[in-house]
Amino acid sequence: MTPQTSRPHTRRSGSARARNAIRILAVAALVAISLASRTSTAHLSHASPASYSAPLLDPFGAAPAIAAPSGSFSSVIVGAAVTQGGQGAILAAADGSLYATGNAQLYGSMAGQPLHAPIVGIALTPDDKGYWLVASDGGIFAFGDAHYYGSMGGTVLNAPIVGIASTSDGAGYWMVAADGGIFTFGDARFYGSMGGKHLNAAVVGMQPSSDGAGYWLVASDGGIFTFGDATFYGSMGGTPLNAPVMGMAASPDGKGYWLVGNDGGVFTFGDATYHGSLGAQIPNTPISEIVSAPGIDGYWMLSPDSATYTFAPTPTERQLPNSGMIVNAVATQIGPATQGNFCNPYGPCEQWCALFAAWAWNQGGLAAVSDGFTGDLYDWAAQNATVIGPGQSPAAGDIVFYGTGPQSTSSSVHDGIVVQTWPDGSMVTVEGDSGPGPDGWLGVTVNGPFMAQRSLESNGAPIYGYGEPS
Repeated sequence: MTPQTSRPHTRRSGSARARNAIRILAVAALVAISLASRTSTAHLSHASPASYSAPLLDPFGAAPAIAAPSGSFSSVIVGAAVTQGGQGAILAAADGSLYATGNAQLYGSMAGQPLHAPIVGIALTPDDKGYWLVASDGGIFAFGDAHYYGSMGGTVLNAPIVGIASTSDGAGYWMVAADGGIFTFGDARFYGSMGGKHLNAAVVGMQPSSDGAGYWLVASDGGIFTFGDATFYGSMGGTPLNAPVMGMAASPDGKGYWLVGNDGGVFTFGDATYHGSLGAQIPNTPISEIVSAPGIDGYWMLSPDSATYTFAPTPTERQLPNSGMIVNAVATQIGPATQGNFCNPYGPCEQWCALFAAWAWNQGGLAAVSDGFTGDLYDWAAQNATVIGPGQSPAAGDIVFYGTGPQSTSSSVHDGIVVQTWPDGSMVTVEGDSGPGPDGWLGVTVNGPFMAQRSLESNGAPIYGYGEPS
């Protein structure tokens, strides 16, 4: 085992959370029942902040460089699938949009079509001439030569789906849920699961064994669960981590595996070779997934924050008169922002997530109170705008408040701006005083998609309400 860890972070109260989802991810990730809590962090000291310049797919070892598609993305990137030989990739976004680069080909997407739940994963067929998308509700969408073998769409699940993997012949697929449940379709065989069993942390991904006669599951605390002929080579379960584990990939011969943390730290087991990480380096890039390709002794890290987003409205989300202006304003701010000891462009040198949210509402025509405490901003919204409860569906442009109430800095710990919402209660947010980002400083980052009702597990704090700009 070769654990590579990131620079230690200092806890502080009242604002920034370390980046995770999107899962999400992603996912997944971002979208889970028991993800390890993100920790509040102070910025990492260095001479001057750098720009967000990390590759969207950062290669290590024998993995070749893969250029990012040009232009902006309409929704947060939640997954990537690399073609045979590593010469191209298809990137999947939460709204079902797909983006191809290198020798990867598109065979259709769900772009512009209503979804019941956000997309959380993608799997290529063995010949790269098709792919499946999976949504958090278990819905499956097949394109090219990928055949539809069934789905969990329309079925009540105990936990959201967080990933998908194809069988070696492409005649079936597995889905994995955040509670460790496994669902099989086509010629994918069931070898067991963690469904119904106690987990210390949510499952965030799976990897089939080399012959498809077994699989590994990985949890956000680095725990590994083996089924069928998948061999246990070790795990990070029970070991303190600087950041939650986001995914795993198998070594070329299947006799080992890599794990990756949100901070870019890489952990190797079995014969998986350590080829480098971002965990102890600046830039410190938020990572959502580790990807490998058959026969390549290397891996790619997926860094969604490296992309540019437009946050186009989803077909079903609520829009208020100020929504568009607020969302468009925050979309221009993603990147590094802290210039020193919490000095920022939105107010005085202090914890500034509330300052950023107030600035966003100012851009939408509401003179929200400029105050560094999130609870004061909630109280202002209650008196001068509208607040809704945590069980209600927010609108684009709403301020989401994390914690248990506005009373104190220990009960109101963070906030962000909702930029997309989904019918199943999932959302994407843009949050200030968050990170650290790719340059090691706190900045404005994308968070999600995550399920609002699972915010305690996916974000480290529950949601106690929303402020609406009306």
